[in-house]
Amino acid sequence: MSNGKISEIAKYMPKEIKQMLEGLPSHVLEDIEEVRLRQGKPVMLHGDGREYLMGKNGQPVFDIRNAYICTFDDIKSAVSLITNYSLYSYEDDIRNGFVTVEGGHRVGICGKAVLDKGSVRTFKDISFINYRIARQVIGAADRVLRSIMQTDGNIYNTLIISPPQCGKTTMLRDIVRQLSNGTPAMGFKGKKIGLVDERNEIAACSMGVPKNDVGIRTDVLDGCPKAEGILIMIRSMSPEIIATDEIGRSEDGAAILDAINAGVKIITTIHGSDIEDFLRKPSLEKLHNGLFERYIIMSSKNGVGTIEAILDENYKPVRGHLTREAGL
Repeated sequence: MSNGKISEIAKYMPKEIKQMLEGLPSHVLEDIEEVRLRQGKPVMLHGDGREYLMGKNGQPVFDIRNAYICTFDDIKSAVSLITNYSLYSYEDDIRNGFVTVEGGHRVGICGKAVLDKGSVRTFKDISFINYRIARQVIGAADRVLRSIMQTDGNIYNTLIISPPQCGKTTMLRDIVRQLSNGTPAMGFKGKKIGLVDERNEIAACSMGVPKNDVGIRTDVLDGCPKAEGILIMIRSMSPEIIATDEIGRSEDGAAILDAINAGVKIITTIHGSDIEDFLRKPSLEKLHNGLFERYIIMSSKNGVGTIEAILDENYKPVRGHLTREAGL
């Protein structure tokens, strides 16, 4: 992980924890995917299948007696930094359980839910915070690009299926970058792409400008709900491809169907472990009838970004693709 990524996420942490994080050995920093704060519990680091405790001396430790214990003041400071000292202005984000901060990093928040007519309106007594560190991996999509390209210079409608923290957003980001720029070695010309980045995790826009490389022909709609954003892109930006992350609601499925019927290709992702997880989602049943022509199944079995399989519209393995390829 670059020093830039550490600086991006660390500025949303309490001062003492920020200093300890920035002082960790480089080999630990490179692997960190999550930093978890739990009030009254050790600060924990997760990455590359390993777990560390943050030591009182700013080094990773394995004995809880030597671990730094997160305090009430740490949590209070973290919430203030994450919400720019205005919890109310972030209420829409918080009711979904997370805030996306600069750089595309997602900060999960848990506490006591405050309900309004049976639905979560916000959280109070926040005591649990999870910093999920986003990272761009240039070339992450090299292993799958040929499988989603058609011989006529177009692409297949593609769905990436993956459990959390297995690299699906990283994969999607690099697919967008390469399809937008074009890949001369594969004889593929760049395409106009409309990226609907509802949570600002893919492009990581700041003041409207992507901080991640999403390609030279990519237009980004940042912070807009997916279903509405897809329709806006079709009406306003004449995309050849629309990309978005983590579909799941029935309105997402309806908007994707509208895009496909309009001749726009789709690349998107869902949470799941296999094709059956996708087919068990009744909210997306409009998309179950062969509308996706490629399915990329990911896991972390051989490391984050492991490609379990690439399937065609009939859920059969794509010829020539090796399953269980190594991770990112």
